[in-house]
Amino acid sequence: METQSQAEFSGQKRMLPPPAGAFQDREDLIKHVRDFGASQGYVVTIKKSRKDRRVILGCDRGGIYRNRRKIDESKRKRKACSKLINCPFEAIGKKEDDAWVLTIKNGEHNHDPLKDMSEHPYSRRFTEDEVRQIKLMTEAGVKPRQVLKALKQSNPELQSTPRHLYNLKAKIRLGNLSEKSFKSWRPNTSVPVNSNGSSTGEFSKQNNQPVKVPNFIGGKFVDSQGSMVIDVINPATQEVVSQVPSTTYEEFKDAVTSAKQAFPSWKNTPVTTRQRIMFKFQELIHKNIDKLAMSITMEQGMTLKSSQGDVLRGLEVVEHACGIATLQMGEFVPNASNGIDTYCIREPLGVCAGICPSNFPPMIPLWMFPIAVTCGNTFVLKPCEKNPGASVILAALAKEAGLPDGVLNIVHGTNDIVNYICDDEDIKAISFVGSNRAGMHMYARAAARGKRIQ
Repeated sequence: METQSQAEFSGQKRMLPPPAGAFQDREDLIKHVRDFGASQGYVVTIKKSRKDRRVILGCDRGGIYRNRRKIDESKRKRKACSKLINCPFEAIGKKEDDAWVLTIKNGEHNHDPLKDMSEHPYSRRFTEDEVRQIKLMTEAGVKPRQVLKALKQSNPELQSTPRHLYNLKAKIRLGNLSEKSFKSWRPNTSVPVNSNGSSTGEFSKQNNQPVKVPNFIGGKFVDSQGSMVIDVINPATQEVVSQVPSTTYEEFKDAVTSAKQAFPSWKNTPVTTRQRIMFKFQELIHKNIDKLAMSITMEQGMTLKSSQGDVLRGLEVVEHACGIATLQMGEFVPNASNGIDTYCIREPLGVCAGICPSNFPPMIPLWMFPIAVTCGNTFVLKPCEKNPGASVILAALAKEAGLPDGVLNIVHGTNDIVNYICDDEDIKAISFVGSNRAGMHMYARAAARGKRIQ
């Protein structure tokens, strides 16, 4: 096959080579080149490697097609084709002293950039986070088809097949898989690149940092500006899954104000409309039960089976909320005395709050806010700082179900947030599950300000 000349592509978008530099180890160097290449529209592969000394990287379209079967081209019925067009791109990484140094031997390409990286087979490989989840589910005894289903629920665009999963599980079973070995798999297509072609230099560091859990205020996920963060630790691996911010007082007041402003219109929303939202919320929880269970397992340490049971127990309360209309009916007694009728009307209180413990991350929040909001109240939820993931997922599902902005809000933190909730004049009722000592403290503090607390 003849190689197309570079001149043919002079009018096309030029694919830039990765910036040279020094890296801590071989895997970091490879990841840097692959991520940058993905942002430019080409895929980088390893051509030659001596792990302790040198690695040569090239474009996956490098090399030429070899007719190994020695078939006469004139007799071939179907024309042979190959993606290999001898692309000249080549980068070399060498170990010098205690660092790996990247140099670009040839930064040119003789082909067009990929329009969509998802079309490339490389995109079917699993990411680092997906490999961690697969390892966790494999150790928990989850079947491969269920693993793939759970991954596709969290990432509907996942193109990996059962074959990819079985190959990965075999490596896990043989103990041939470490974080270093999958660190450079599927390229990160969102690598920021400046107009001059140099990378910002921050993407590797950002990718290695734990995710910061956002607050949910006014129907939006908002990053907290609090300076203190709390690490969420996976009990099985002792890895930092995410970081929970300590919400500031101003952010807490924003959440309460948002709930207060949403209350007048929400309490006047027909109860059947509120029920309809709960029906949709129930459906979404069913669809995302594997995603919720995985979050619980990673943050709290339950087995996946127990985590699913935790979600189902909370789901029973959502189902109860779907039938709240009959429980909202008041009472009427005509002629209770001479010329006197008595009646009872059930009305929402206003802004309510919930404070949750660590042992049942989705179940206890589902004990609290579905009933409260279906009755016409608005809600501020403080999940446990040790495992906030399930509550954040539930908030996203509630918004998707149609819950108006401000009706449900989530803030994170520790003792300070609890005291803010107990002291705030706009919060009318508090629901708490936890230790007796903490309950007595909250009861005394909240009751002194005329709040209902249970």
